[in-house]
Amino acid sequence: MSLSSSTLRSAFLACVAALPLANAQEPIRIVFQNGRAVPLSAVSLQGDKLNVTTAAEGFNAGQSFPLSTADHIFGDKPSEINGAIALLLTDKPADAVKLLEPVLASQQITAAIPGNYWLEAARAALVAYAVSGNTTKCTDIGKAISDATPAQGNDPFVALGKALLLPISTPLADRETALRDLTTDNLPADVCAYASFFRAKLLKGAKNDKDALEGYLSVTGLFPSGGMVLNGAASFNAADILAAQGRRDEAVALLNSSVSHSAGTLVAAEANKRLESLK
Repeated sequence: MSLSSSTLRSAFLACVAALPLANAQEPIRIVFQNGRAVPLSAVSLQGDKLNVTTAAEGFNAGQSFPLSTADHIFGDKPSEINGAIALLLTDKPADAVKLLEPVLASQQITAAIPGNYWLEAARAALVAYAVSGNTTKCTDIGKAISDATPAQGNDPFVALGKALLLPISTPLADRETALRDLTTDNLPADVCAYASFFRAKLLKGAKNDKDALEGYLSVTGLFPSGGMVLNGAASFNAADILAAQGRRDEAVALLNSSVSHSAGTLVAAEANKRLESLK
């Protein structure tokens, strides 16, 4: 997939500033089909039953409900997820996993409920395990993700994990192709965004700044719904290339976009530092 020259030049302008909202987080609740909601912290999952373990909000301890009657999840995404994704995208996958594993444990029972946050955390963890070269962990969590989304068979993130696990001894062209093949329109935006980001990272490491810049701008220009922190990290890396080329104004615009998209994470902190250096 390629971008036109006009798209390449204007992609950084497509990143819409997303300022952080309220600091207080809404506790996560499981909402049933009848509209009633129970705090996630008050239930456990046994087989295909949700059991109330602590009396809360009109529910009594000991009540049990079929998992199939859970309609969706309500509440704010755990802040650790964005923080972990930022660490992952700034070459700190081990630190990302440390943040993600408690989230995976606490959100596990929601994995099959629409709107859950477990899937995003699990997919980020899969990427972190893959870039760390942990084949076993990557395979195990890939299976767990696929089990939670049975309608589509193997989750597309399984293929992403395999591409990222290719050893460094694999020819660069083969690794690049494996990632590029995961940036097609028939795949979910988050798969494409991650694949494009790591393809660009690979190309940047190979001193191919032209194609690396296109890859980073593809994240925000072609797959903006893949994730806010991904957009922020891609903008930051694209700005790094542009600044080295003397294209200061474009670099500054991208860094400001990076700060907005990744507010409260390491990516935003790094982008702010780079902005200071460009003054």
